[in-house]
Amino acid sequence: MTIQLNNASIFQAGKSVLTDVNFILNTGDLAFLIGKTGAGKSSLLKTLYGQLPLQQGEGVVLGHDLTNLSEDHIPILRRKLGVIFQDFNLLNDRTVFENLNWVLKATGWGKRKKRKERIHEVLSLVGIEEHVQKMPFAISGGEQQRLVIARAILNNPKIIIADEPTGNLDPDTADLIMQLLQDLRAQTGATILIATHDYRIVEKQEAIVFKCEEKTLKVIHQQLMSRSQG
Repeated sequence: MTIQLNNASIFQAGKSVLTDVNFILNTGDLAFLIGKTGAGKSSLLKTLYGQLPLQQGEGVVLGHDLTNLSEDHIPILRRKLGVIFQDFNLLNDRTVFENLNWVLKATGWGKRKKRKERIHEVLSLVGIEEHVQKMPFAISGGEQQRLVIARAILNNPKIIIADEPTGNLDPDTADLIMQLLQDLRAQTGATILIATHDYRIVEKQEAIVFKCEEKTLKVIHQQLMSRSQG
């Protein structure tokens, strides 16, 4: 078990957005989180990686108790996670290499040679090693998304959390990004949780599907979701 919530309530800006959440993911699971804008998907993700506190109920992520997660322990938890943000959060005044080097230095990689080796390794995994000295704005949107994935996997995370990783991409590029995530899951055994509005990619995957609706979180079957979307 990598993630577990029991009878949890998720809050955003002091308001409850999800109640009575019971949620389990095991090692190597692929899961999608769907629902309308404002239904609580991003708030749930933020709670799992410690940006929002868990105020009610019980929660554990990779052995860390979310109800007693101090500010000192949040960075420790996040080093075990790879987070793919919806808006990329890239440093546009630094090269691809420098974006990744900054993360490694911040997470305790002291030796430059080791950092350089790891950067080239992850860029090769996501297929953009040739762009190592380019600025982020000089590469395509799909390549920027690959860079964001490379950044997320630098520290060999046991869980990858992705917020709308295909939201700004055309269908063909979105399919390539999903295949990349699936390949990484197969190679590393990481658990992957993806919040998305893109039902097309959900329908193509063998995955657990959770739906946020009317302040509740429900497990639904993929084929039922497909029919309900028409």
